[in-house]
Amino acid sequence: MKKKIFVFLFDGFSDWEISYLTPEINKSERFDLVYFSENGKPLISMGGLQIKPTISLNELNYKEIDMLILPGGTAWEKGENTSIEELTKRVFESGIPIAAICAATTYLGQLGFLNELKHTSNDLNYLKGAAPKYCGDEKYQNSLAVTDKNIITANGIASIEFAKEIFKAIGLYSDDNIEKWFQLFKNGIWSE
Repeated sequence: MKKKIFVFLFDGFSDWEISYLTPEINKSERFDLVYFSENGKPLISMGGLQIKPTISLNELNYKEIDMLILPGGTAWEKGENTSIEELTKRVFESGIPIAAICAATTYLGQLGFLNELKHTSNDLNYLKGAAPKYCGDEKYQNSLAVTDKNIITANGIASIEFAKEIFKAIGLYSDDNIEKWFQLFKNGIWSE
């Protein structure tokens, strides 16, 4: 049975932040990408892409989730994505991996998920400002992407590093092939 990677989409999501990871996962016969939104209706990304999600939040069974991916977008900072709070808490409490990039890290901070785990965001002061309940300052890492236990976080300029951490977490390729992929897309270094 294929593992299911669920990607939450919403109007104005930062499409480029998942653009490196989704094609690679989609090529694999071991994973299914499931795109979901609050209501399952078509939406428009920050880049203007018109997208029809696979399912709505109400159709989703959290027990089917093998990883939850949360792309960034200003909706997180505005508190507009609260509809997935119950789902996100269940996923976190079940130890299922959650990957958040850019403004989506503020959502995890607001929920308290980052208080005891190493993590990153766009900047510590940004995270504290956008997530008033956040109190994980001492665990903050000034890095492009960080994985600790079941949480992957990344800075908004780290789409490639974010993808690499996700690939490692799901075992998409061998460590050697993940590093080759990373060198190709990050540094333009081709190796056989």
